[in-house]
Amino acid sequence: MIQIFWYIYAAFLATSTIGFFIHGGYKSPIFLIDLAFSVIAWVGLFGFVTHYQIFTPFVWQVVLAAVVLWDLLFFFFIKAYFTEAEPEAGSASMTVISGVMMLVLLGPLYYALFQYAF
Repeated sequence: MIQIFWYIYAAFLATSTIGFFIHGGYKSPIFLIDLAFSVIAWVGLFGFVTHYQIFTPFVWQVVLAAVVLWDLLFFFFIKAYFTEAEPEAGSASMTVISGVMMLVLLGPLYYALFQYAF
């Protein structure tokens, strides 16, 4: 039963990325780099869900560290330089709320990569 939820979660991530891609979200090269990190993380999620060993655990330990570091740097620092929106009043609190939402949405991915790597 829990396996079905993992498949639904993986489908949700893929669907949201495809939607972002269709609406022109990956125009900048930095967003394409983010897409590459996401795809690599999804390969790990796929391996975890299907119990299929892809690469070695050491590779996934490095991938886990790189993905978490990239997501944090990208979300809080890099993305602001490549978006065209003007900063609004109260944007610091919105950044914190958005960061918590990012953690809620990507937390299961990080958990799966951790379990797959260790």
